[in-house]
Amino acid sequence: MHQFAIEPMFGSANWELAGYNIAFTNSALWMLIAAVALWIFVAGGMKRDLVPGRWQMAVETFTGFIDDMLAANVGKEGKKYVPYIFSLFMFILFANLLGLIPLPLAMVGVHAFTFTSHFTITGVLAILSFAIVLLVGFWKHGLHFFSLFVPHGTPLVMIPLIFVVELFSFLVRPFSLGLRLFVAMMAGHVLLEILASFIIDSANAGAGWGVLIGTPSFLLMLAICALEILVAGIQAYVFALLSSLYINDAENLH
Repeated sequence: MHQFAIEPMFGSANWELAGYNIAFTNSALWMLIAAVALWIFVAGGMKRDLVPGRWQMAVETFTGFIDDMLAANVGKEGKKYVPYIFSLFMFILFANLLGLIPLPLAMVGVHAFTFTSHFTITGVLAILSFAIVLLVGFWKHGLHFFSLFVPHGTPLVMIPLIFVVELFSFLVRPFSLGLRLFVAMMAGHVLLEILASFIIDSANAGAGWGVLIGTPSFLLMLAICALEILVAGIQAYVFALLSSLYINDAENLH
């Protein structure tokens, strides 16, 4: 599990503020790298050329994709959430893909780190979306927001029970949202690590074992790497989609 270890960098192990350790870690470094990479990607696509180039077209494709998703799930009110959902989707996507950077970077002392494989990160992102839902819900509907927990047509005698069940389901949302992304990314990297250990151990055991065990493991590892690239995109999409659905509940009380 060494690949998931959070370690201080640049001699910051003993940095403290008001008694709290504020070390700059490898997780913080890769969050910064993801944020900078995303900023460069968006900045490079904001040329507004009449005939867009490939870079501008890529940025416009992603923004159009998020705009369409919000229009379908939230309606016309979804337009104002495009910047947030776009940033959320792209940040998670960049984080997931950067964590799959090949190992040759280790030669220069840089190891790829998937910070979305930590529940503390995915949990904060989920809480951020949940906080927006609560703020929008109470700001727009006031106490009528609680009607979200009583489906239309519920028999009067069932309202107390249904209200508790729906409220519990609502409060679990940020936990399940963050947990889904964390588990998916962590599981994939653990599997790749296991296959890599098969390759190394079989090669150390002799040429015969290397061919018998190492070769199939290597081929399977390549297939899993391709699958992980797909999972990186799917998980970013699922996180953004569920966030938009939750925002729809706050906007329209469905």
